[in-house]
Amino acid sequence: MVRFSASKSTASMATKFLEITLTDSVRRAQEHYFGRARPVVAAPDRDGLTNDEISFIALRDSFYLSTISETGWPYVQHRGGPAGFLRVLGPSQLAFADYKGNRQMISTGNLAMNDRVAFFLMDYPNRTRLKILGHARVEDARDQPELVTSIAQAEMRGIVERIVLVEVVSFDWNCPQYITPRFTGEEVRKIIDPLKARISELESQPAANDLP
Repeated sequence: MVRFSASKSTASMATKFLEITLTDSVRRAQEHYFGRARPVVAAPDRDGLTNDEISFIALRDSFYLSTISETGWPYVQHRGGPAGFLRVLGPSQLAFADYKGNRQMISTGNLAMNDRVAFFLMDYPNRTRLKILGHARVEDARDQPELVTSIAQAEMRGIVERIVLVEVVSFDWNCPQYITPRFTGEEVRKIIDPLKARISELESQPAANDLP
C-alpha cells in the first residue's frame, strides 16, 4: 500500500487556494472564533499540481465532485472507476470519463451554466484528503471518439457518455483529524490472504501428539 503523508496542514495550502477561499466573510468568522484572521497574500493565476498531487490522484478509484446550479445550490456527486480513471494531463489539467448512470444529468447541466468545480479525493486507510478547485467543460463522447480512447481505460470505453476536462486553479491538502480509516475489499484481502494461507499451512501440518 502506497502511503502519503497525512501531516499536511492548512499552513501548506497553495497560495491561490487561500486567495480564493479566504473571503471577507471567512476572515470575519476566523476573527470571531480565533481572535485573528489569516492574511491573504498575492497569488499567481493558478497553482500547478506537483508530483505529490499527481501520484496521489493516480491511485484514486473514486472522488467527490461539487458543482453549482444556476439557482445557486451546490451539488455533490460521487464518481468511481478503476484506479487512475481521473487522469492528470498536465500540472494544470485533469480529465475523466463520465459513465452511464442514473440519467439525472445534474452535474452536466450545472456545468453548462457555471464551470466552477471542486474535487474531494480521499485516501481513507492513510487518513489523507486532497481538495482541488478548477473550471470544467463537458464533451459529448459521441463527438469525441479519439478523446474517449485517450482518456478512458479500455475496459470502460463502451459505457462512456461524456469526457470532462478540468483546468486546475489550485489545491489543498487537509489534516487527518476526524478521518475514519476505511478499507476496500481488495485492501482487506491483501492483508487477510497471507494470514489465511499461513493458517492453512499450519493446519496441514501434523499435530505434535500425532507424531509417532
